[in-house]
Amino acid sequence: MRYLHSMIRVSDLDKTLDFFCAKLGFVEISRSENPKGRYTLVFLAAPGDVESARRDKAPLVELTWNWDEQGYGGGRNFGHLAYRVEDIYALCKRLMDAGVVINRPPRDGHMAFIRTPDGISIELLQQGNSLPPKEPWASMSNTGSW
Repeated sequence: MRYLHSMIRVSDLDKTLDFFCAKLGFVEISRSENPKGRYTLVFLAAPGDVESARRDKAPLVELTWNWDEQGYGGGRNFGHLAYRVEDIYALCKRLMDAGVVINRPPRDGHMAFIRTPDGISIELLQQGNSLPPKEPWASMSNTGSW
């Protein structure tokens, strides 16, 4: 397993970029805008992680700016931790066997979500290409929120 990124939701992208980049020295690695979903994603690397982040796309901080959001309550500004895994199906099976709920099963062979005992979301991402769809994952529905 390899640490990838932490995601935080931001209410003012410009102020947040000023804080991370101008004040802390972080470097913007990539940015994508999704007009249909009405959000922007900006991935930043700490000054000492720039080379690794450009090469491996990790470790990063993901800033998520939802264009229409009017403020976050109850800790919703923190999104999730993300880890790259060698075999998403094998890991999810091991976790399920240990009693962990797979909130968003890896139906696509690429991504799953679980939650810590305190409710913090963890995104699991398949290393390399997505694995072919496989049961029981392909037909599993989401459980709770992720």
